[in-house]
Amino acid sequence: MTALTLSTAAAPGLRADAIVIGVAKGAKGPVVAPGAEAVDKAYDGRLAGVLETLGASGAEGEVTKLPAPSGFKAPLVLAVGLGPVPEKDTAYDSEALRKAAGIAARALTGSKKAAFALPLTDAADAGAIGEGALLGAYSFDAYKDNGKDPKAKNGKAPLAEVALLGGKPRDKAYKAAVERAVAVSEELNRARDLVNTPPNDLNPESFAAIAQAAAKEHGIKVQVLDVKALEKGGYGGILGVGAGSAAGPRLVKLSYTSSKAKKHLAFVGKGITYDSGGISLKPAGHNETMKCDMSGAAAVFAAVVAAARLGLEVNVTGWLALAENMPSGSATRPGDVLRMYSGKTVEVLNTDAEGRLVLADALWAASQEKPDAIVDVATLTGAMVLALGNRTFGIMGNDDAFRTALYEAAEEVGEPAWPMPMPEHLRKGMDSPTADIANMGERMGGGLVAGLFLREFVGEGITWAHLDIAGPAFNEGGPFGYTPKGGTGSGVRTLVRLAELTAAGDLG
Repeated sequence: MTALTLSTAAAPGLRADAIVIGVAKGAKGPVVAPGAEAVDKAYDGRLAGVLETLGASGAEGEVTKLPAPSGFKAPLVLAVGLGPVPEKDTAYDSEALRKAAGIAARALTGSKKAAFALPLTDAADAGAIGEGALLGAYSFDAYKDNGKDPKAKNGKAPLAEVALLGGKPRDKAYKAAVERAVAVSEELNRARDLVNTPPNDLNPESFAAIAQAAAKEHGIKVQVLDVKALEKGGYGGILGVGAGSAAGPRLVKLSYTSSKAKKHLAFVGKGITYDSGGISLKPAGHNETMKCDMSGAAAVFAAVVAAARLGLEVNVTGWLALAENMPSGSATRPGDVLRMYSGKTVEVLNTDAEGRLVLADALWAASQEKPDAIVDVATLTGAMVLALGNRTFGIMGNDDAFRTALYEAAEEVGEPAWPMPMPEHLRKGMDSPTADIANMGERMGGGLVAGLFLREFVGEGITWAHLDIAGPAFNEGGPFGYTPKGGTGSGVRTLVRLAELTAAGDLG
């Protein structure tokens, strides 16, 4: 993990491989952003002109490298685009800083140390820049042979250290912001690692073992229900999905408690460690990335550990519903009826609609503890991707105010999201002549249908929301901002922010 420090050093005298500055897009050309005054002065105040000559405009995501001025101990200046210059009397928003820091960190792969002289006016800016740098420096190379350094990225190790210039190392707010950035980023990157791990190495049993080890390290209580315990408890949904695999399913419960907590949140994650579609086999071209179908469980796991590391004054319980969905002679068939943990029966019309089945059991289990709110996270439907694209997740829920609060929390931390409706007329499409409900309904609006199905398994009177992260959970394209190719850790920061707001009493 990249080290993160606060520094009061002046840019010219700091020993580093590079000085990172910001450049914004002005009405008449690039504008050097605050934080880079010492660098601009060394260019006799003509840095903006030099950058423009080199083709820089200040557009978001743009990277321009130039030799450092005479007298600087760092040999390189890296200018990263921040986007439009903020309106008068306003600062650069946190997400712009986060993205710029992530882009710079990725551009400096192979460097030992970089000094970030980006706009930094308060502790919140320090946290945003630090988080962006740590997330942008992420690399997953566990399965690559990179010679002497197995952690290297394309033969080069990730940026080793980031010094935030203009930081205040002795200021409590700045220190807390950096500590938060480190905790959240490390756990989010752990979630990315899990999503990127191939399914022959990550199955329900090994995932549960990883969760147990982390829980022990951070003082979190953990309970793992194996196949025998699931059978004894009547968890028909999880067992039905996992029936076709040689790797048996698990239900993992992680409990972080605070002696000062006044509220209790439950997070539920879909953890399909590989999804073949089961008997309703996925067509060719749709299987290759299905190791990412446990992204919801990874997000929940990371969020609970982050809450523990931050010592948040709220009780947080995470439920990881883990199974591998495979076709075999013992697999659940279309037409089978499963008796769920709640006692309801479900007619399985499509075994590739399996995520809602494992979530249903976990939601009912979470409901028995009567938390103040439940949030489930899942790569649930292709329909949500069609509706919102690859970078935005949908939010549904049984309480409009809570759904709005989650949306605002997601936007605050830089996770694009959108509130989605739950039209009651779509519920009728899941009526079954054989069972209490079918796991499929109308094809159009399939993401909304899935949300309505999940609502059936939330305890009466409990506030609940559902995050469908099918689009942003796994990035099949090139990296952007602080988002890498592959597993993204979508949902982690939204859950952590929700926990923070709840602990602070800002959610009622």
